[in-house]
Amino acid sequence: MKNLSKKLMLAVAASMLMFGSVSVSAAQCTNEVWNKVMNRGKLVVGVKADYKPWGYRDESGAIVGMEVDMAQLVADTMGVELETVAVQSSNRMQFLEQGKIDMMIATMSDRPDRRKIVGITQPNYYTSGTNVLSPQALALSNWEDLRGKPVCGKQGAFYNKIVNERYGAEIVAFTGNAEAKQALRDKKCIAWVYDDSSIMSDLSSGNWDEFEMPLASEDDNPWGLAVPLAEKDCVFGNFMSGITYNWHQSGKLIELEAKWGIQETQYLQDKSAQYADWIQE
Repeated sequence: MKNLSKKLMLAVAASMLMFGSVSVSAAQCTNEVWNKVMNRGKLVVGVKADYKPWGYRDESGAIVGMEVDMAQLVADTMGVELETVAVQSSNRMQFLEQGKIDMMIATMSDRPDRRKIVGITQPNYYTSGTNVLSPQALALSNWEDLRGKPVCGKQGAFYNKIVNERYGAEIVAFTGNAEAKQALRDKKCIAWVYDDSSIMSDLSSGNWDEFEMPLASEDDNPWGLAVPLAEKDCVFGNFMSGITYNWHQSGKLIELEAKWGIQETQYLQDKSAQYADWIQE
């Protein structure tokens, strides 16, 4: 454990220098959550359980997916066990604030207002845009086609307000994805507004053959994992910055994307190239 701790501290120091994120003095860092995790030997990570294939329940009820694999990599690197807790868009930040989880990797877009609540570390690990899932029979072709029409959404998703204000869609918000998509099937709305990445996954599943993602994606927004706000510029935050950088440089995220059958994203390709080792052995 001593050797592991030494390696972790070296990684943290390297990420501090690399990203220039040290805006607080060491005396201001209590590292309370980091120390709690290391002392108890377990990391509790908030993940989605309804966002296939990033986080969802398999036939046995276990939460699996790309982000769960990422959480496992974090725990393994720290030398601790992993416990996952299912979170939703409407409660994930609150769970972190309240100490119900130690960190989260939960398909959360990185936005200025959220950075005031939780410690979103850099670099971001993924990205997605906004689009809709709608019946092919409606032949939607333009965002303006949503004006004045009922559109299903999920509570807590930032794009609900954008689509309402920009295009006049009448958002009908549900607590979960399953409820929103069932409402779409039941024709209670003409479309479901959500992340294009998740919609692409649904369309490739074979369960939505009569539906399509007909519009041009908008508002591409990187995803950010988060630690407690007080620890963003301390050991925990800098550790996560370093490990995310390593994931991009090594191509690990591209590997996980392929493992879970996710359509290749240009974002990961660009990050891998950006952080590539200029000396290739």
